Amino acid sequence: MKSKLLKTVVLASSLVFLNCGDDVTSAINNYAAGFSSSSAEEVQPGTSSDSQGDAGAEISSSAAQQNQDAILPGSSADVGPQVESSSTVAPGAESSADVAASSSSVAAPASSSEKAPVVSSSSVSAPAVSSSSSEEKVESSSSEEAKPKGVFLAEGSDETKDQMRVKYIERTGHDGGGILAYPEQLSNDQKHAVVVWGPGGGTEPGAYGGIIRRLASHGFVVIALRESPGNATQAIPALNWLEKKNKDPNDPLYQKLDMTKVGCSGHSMGGLESEQALIKDDRVITAMLNNSGDLGHTAMSQVSASKTVGIVYGEGGMERPNAEADYNNQGVKAPACLIKMTGGQGNECQQGECGWGHGSGPWGGMAATVAWMRWHLGGEDFRKADFVGTSGRYINGEIIGERGHWKGQCKNF
Repeated sequence: MKSKLLKTVVLASSLVFLNCGDDVTSAINNYAAGFSSSSAEEVQPGTSSDSQGDAGAEISSSAAQQNQDAILPGSSADVGPQVESSSTVAPGAESSADVAASSSSVAAPASSSEKAPVVSSSSVSAPAVSSSSSEEKVESSSSEEAKPKGVFLAEGSDETKDQMRVKYIERTGHDGGGILAYPEQLSNDQKHAVVVWGPGGGTEPGAYGGIIRRLASHGFVVIALRESPGNATQAIPALNWLEKKNKDPNDPLYQKLDMTKVGCSGHSMGGLESEQALIKDDRVITAMLNNSGDLGHTAMSQVSASKTVGIVYGEGGMERPNAEADYNNQGVKAPACLIKMTGGQGNECQQGECGWGHGSGPWGGMAATVAWMRWHLGGEDFRKADFVGTSGRYINGEIIGERGHWKGQCKNF
């Protein structure tokens, strides 16, 4: 009986020695030291199964980058320090330290009494991969952002400055005599609104490079016409040409244009071309005439009440009588604005006022056209306060960067 008791004591002492030997203790110490220097958090013994599952997933991800996979002590499978992987890992301190060095987040070891059998890495990796994959799905779903609404506009909103680099193509268009300009970096998430620009009578479209580039730099696709007959016979074919490009898979503008968001603008005869396009083409929803106005003083009254129209003109410009009479026609139903540039230095005079003349709108006054298009095509409704009311930038504000003030009035808004 004593002999059996002695044998039992000896056997128990041996087991204690095997489980708590210096090698295992050293490996755990090394593992903890490596972990503390490479990880921001530890999973302590006795934590919940959720914490163990997270640690296991992270370990699986780290081990896959290093050498297939390795399961650390205290993982959700409760695997001891002995692991089989693609290359055999011997039990003891060296394997534990290697695993610790290659892991960014680990679980603390199980107690010495939780000695599990040797397992293959593939049998333990499956749940870890599943956990990792479920985490990736969560990240993917949380990182998905709703696509922005409306047409694309440059992030910078200052209409007195260019905002984006522009692609500027001359001798193009439906008749080969126009200019096409648009942002070098077209949006992949939003479509671009379109602006048709009409030059003044007898003037090349290239003379208006400043306002064409400015509009394009704010996110619009701009087609400048070769000439402006004043009856929309150039503007409408230009829009048809853009429609074809928008449907051509081989064209850079393929599916980039919102042809329901089209505005027209132009100088002098180009303003008349714009006004007629607004009247005759359903795609055109707004127009801003520069130094222009219908000679018969009736065109603005023909604009649909569902569209918008504005005129920018100079205090001394020869267009002044037509601009004011067109706007003041009692039959005007559309929301409309009349914006005069005052306080200029020019020698042109009308009705006793001299200063800003017939060339004021497309140059010193181009900011008003850009702001108008950002409002009516781009949906920046906050700009309404700049035009409509008793005080605002284009009602009584300074002409930024130039001499003088705006003097604006609106109706039907």
